[in-house]
Amino acid sequence: MSLNILIHDYAGHPFQVELSRKLAARGHRVTHAWFHADAGPKGVMKRLQQDPTELVFRPVGADISYSKTNFLKRRAGDRKYGRAVADLIAEIAPDVVISGNTPTEAQDPIVRACHDHHIPFVFWCQDFFSIAASDLLAQKMPGIGHSIGAWYRYLERRQMRRSARILHITDAFSEQTDRWGIPRSKVVVIPNWGALENIDVLDRDRMWARDHDLGDGIRFLYSGTLALKHNPALLEALAGELSHAEKLVVVSAGVGAEYLRSKQSSGNLSHLTLLPLQPFEIMQDVLASGDVLLCVIERNAGKYSVPSKLLTYLCAGRPIVLAAPAENLAVSILRESGAGIVVEPEDVSGFVVGALSFRDDPEKGLQAGRAGRAWAEKHFDLEAISDRFEDLFHAAISETKGHRRCSAEASSSASVGAGS
Repeated sequence: MSLNILIHDYAGHPFQVELSRKLAARGHRVTHAWFHADAGPKGVMKRLQQDPTELVFRPVGADISYSKTNFLKRRAGDRKYGRAVADLIAEIAPDVVISGNTPTEAQDPIVRACHDHHIPFVFWCQDFFSIAASDLLAQKMPGIGHSIGAWYRYLERRQMRRSARILHITDAFSEQTDRWGIPRSKVVVIPNWGALENIDVLDRDRMWARDHDLGDGIRFLYSGTLALKHNPALLEALAGELSHAEKLVVVSAGVGAEYLRSKQSSGNLSHLTLLPLQPFEIMQDVLASGDVLLCVIERNAGKYSVPSKLLTYLCAGRPIVLAAPAENLAVSILRESGAGIVVEPEDVSGFVVGALSFRDDPEKGLQAGRAGRAWAEKHFDLEAISDRFEDLFHAAISETKGHRRCSAEASSSASVGAGS
């Protein structure tokens, strides 16, 4: 049965966009919405020639003034954004809504709109936003931060309880929803994936590399947003150890990228090339231009969050060096796949040694790259993933209809009883 689906991904990640494309190709009407002002890497947010007319892209919140550093402005922006998505729901009247990567106070009007319009809502839990926010607020605003964090946890728990289904990216998330009293019958687990259909394993001699004068020496490449919390000192140290023919290429935006730029302008880091974030349409050429791919996750990252860049890296068939806390799910994925080396987020020397080991042993790098691609091909089957999402949507719709029918029957019974 063809459905009218709203897929809302606040961040606009590439793999969610590919899901929308695949579902539209199967005959569903799919509206893909995201926060227009978010500065992170994005998928291809426009209809391509081969895309069906059933696929519609709707940027939301272009007029919202948003701040990630001012709590009050950020909160006002979140609430305004959530109301804008709620207006979109009222406009297109979808059969089902799925929403992920969304701040707690932005998610609340979205859940409420679905409830008011009797539309099944699927909470796509990429991480527990309220718990991460609680930890951060407690550090930055002792006392009141704890109270605000408790409010966010209450909101997210209520949102999940009002959802027709909760979609986790790992079984481990169920421990938290168990504590929140959410029945396992409402929970589905579908791990995240990389955009395998759009990232091929290509030769390193790309036009993109020539256009940016990256030279013929070994290239270490980081692609994605970079904040100070991602420890740009790791990249700074690596750049300082490179020989004359080698390059560290950082394709990025954010405070961490500006930190590296300031170091570069002071006369250091002559082996660093800094470039802005690139369109996803050429991402496979960007990644193929690197010989070793670099990924950094901050110490206080969610235990089970996995940066989408790591999943994309796996598709590219290049060795990976990951700096991340040992308990993070990304570490398990990299070790299981055999695609690279893992160090702790603060282990600067280990990060540098790991990256240079692939330079010094090219065969080791080839084997790691092949292992990563093989793992991606095994786990990122978009046809099978789309089947699971269709099952999820139909189950959510069926349950919502069942609840409405029961409510209507209860109301009818009460009316008959009152008239007896």
